[in-house]
Amino acid sequence: MLALLVLAAPRALAQEVPLVAALSQTAVEVSTGFTGAALMVFGSTEAPIGPGGDEILVVVRGPTRPLVVRRKVKALGLIWVNGPAARFAQVPGFYAIAGTRPAWQLLPEEVRQQNGLGLDALPLVSTGARAPGFRAAVLELETASGLWLEDAAPVEIGGSRLFHVQLPLPAAVPTGEYRVEVLLVRSRRIVAREEMGFRVDRVGTADRIATIADTRPLVYGVLCVLLAALAGWVGSILFRRS
Repeated sequence: MLALLVLAAPRALAQEVPLVAALSQTAVEVSTGFTGAALMVFGSTEAPIGPGGDEILVVVRGPTRPLVVRRKVKALGLIWVNGPAARFAQVPGFYAIAGTRPAWQLLPEEVRQQNGLGLDALPLVSTGARAPGFRAAVLELETASGLWLEDAAPVEIGGSRLFHVQLPLPAAVPTGEYRVEVLLVRSRRIVAREEMGFRVDRVGTADRIATIADTRPLVYGVLCVLLAALAGWVGSILFRRS
């Protein structure tokens, strides 16, 4: 009897885990020739996934940074100058959300806003100018750059209990620590959550250039000017010969 109980315990524990998830990689290396990458999130559930059953949401958040949005105004009716500005302190450098269905279809609005599930639910707190147009400008800029993605790729289901989604990481993806959340939704409630992480780092020449730009901006500026002058000189020689 004791042996049967010991054998049954691991099975009971396995059945109690409603969600298991993993990443295809935990490190992304950015070199000078980096054109982007793809992150695969996959896993399984204890119950069938799909309409009438469980649903899956995947959220990826990158490192935050401050962002200033300015409105251009015309001075004396002749030239454009910087006008009112809104300063956002904690703007995600990358944000992506995908699901078996859009988050607004799976969860009550209050839960979605509390968990920041969707671009319109991001907690973008600003100081300075308060017009809603500044928040709209942030959404437009980050979406156009490919750094903010909403339902860009659906979470695909296999075998009723397996899921996976491939999310693109653009060439301009910032370096740092990233957090991935996989949410299991049942009857319009989040019933399980799996958290993982990966890191984006510069390597090789890209890392050295970035280090010089951050630590020695004057040296970096001088080198850029010299390289531009050298490129112009070489170009003029080539055009003269042709």
